[in-house]
Amino acid sequence: MFDVKKIREDFPIFASQPDLIYFDNGATTLKPKCVIDAVSDFYCTHTSNVHRGDYAIAAQNDRLYDGTRKIFARLINCEPDEIAFVHNVTAALNQIAYGLSDQVNEGDVILVSKAEHASNLLPWFRLAKQKNAKIEYVETDAQANISVESFRKAMHEKVKVVSLAQVTNVLGSIQPIAEIAEIAHSYGAYVVVDGAQSVPHMKVDVKELGCDFLGFSAHKMCGPDGVGILYGKRELLKDMSPVFMGGDMNARFSSDTTVLLKDAPVRFESGTPNIEGVIGAGAAAEYLMSIGLDEIHAYEKELRAYFLEKMKQLDNLEIYNPDNEYGPLAFNAKGVFAQDAAGYLASKDIAVRSGNHCAKILHEIIGTDQTIRASLYFYNTKEEIDRFVQAASQISLESAIGIFF
Repeated sequence: MFDVKKIREDFPIFASQPDLIYFDNGATTLKPKCVIDAVSDFYCTHTSNVHRGDYAIAAQNDRLYDGTRKIFARLINCEPDEIAFVHNVTAALNQIAYGLSDQVNEGDVILVSKAEHASNLLPWFRLAKQKNAKIEYVETDAQANISVESFRKAMHEKVKVVSLAQVTNVLGSIQPIAEIAEIAHSYGAYVVVDGAQSVPHMKVDVKELGCDFLGFSAHKMCGPDGVGILYGKRELLKDMSPVFMGGDMNARFSSDTTVLLKDAPVRFESGTPNIEGVIGAGAAAEYLMSIGLDEIHAYEKELRAYFLEKMKQLDNLEIYNPDNEYGPLAFNAKGVFAQDAAGYLASKDIAVRSGNHCAKILHEIIGTDQTIRASLYFYNTKEEIDRFVQAASQISLESAIGIFF
């Protein structure tokens, strides 16, 4: 049985911030003690660089750092040498776009959606300009869901890359990636998946999805900041050019400017990495797997349904994704600017995000570029939702302005 009360005991912040309702999990997540301990232990007992030292604690860190690839390989069902550590999902998607630049030619098409985060649009915008390629958008419904039929309609022989979020970051739309990949591959296109909002919340199996690349961030799955995970099929990574050049990612270079790169994934990890972050990220992945991603997914789905039902009873709110079964609730208080409404909630010790959430063309789907996003995680509770709904029921122009005077 899913015991959220016991789970909350793993998170020290709930003891230090007992009144906090943290519903900003789409931005970053809270950290369990096991992750904090893993990072602290690195600093307190075995600080060193990796892949450079011939002494005991350096060897220990080599084992921990490289061993974390095996943990993430287990998490998403791939091989350890298909996992590269980067700074975040943004860095992963930029690396993928840069690495595919030789495969994209003039007149080719990069297929995305208007619900994507900036990190899954701007690298492709730049590549399209550099290569004189085109950006095209898959049609979605009013809550940013892509149907297999609409994707099939969008595909054609000029599409070289398809890049989509498995779960969109504002509306929580879950896209049919396995079916999309099958169709895209039949045209010879590469499939890139932004897994920032899916990997932390559900079981993601890259073999079942059939994607060529996947990126996600540790800090959205209870891990430290500054660690991203880039998955790529081995045969695609082995010849891909890295964005960054420097120490450790090369085997040799000479004065005639010849450079011999190391094999993937190390070729994508130039310079001193975020060693303690990677070790902490491994602890976070182990922690999630110990609870069970299927159990986390089921609990969050139940929690969101409860949240939605309560929020739908409030006549002062407009909800933009009432039919989606998963992910955040995106809403506005009628007649109140999103940031003012979020400020009112903050005065009640409730953390949400307001604005466009880095999805700056989503307004072409939902008709507004400012919303409040309340995003849940497996340590949230129905009691917190009840407090949230009570506070949300009081949002008005007068109450929101009143907190500033």
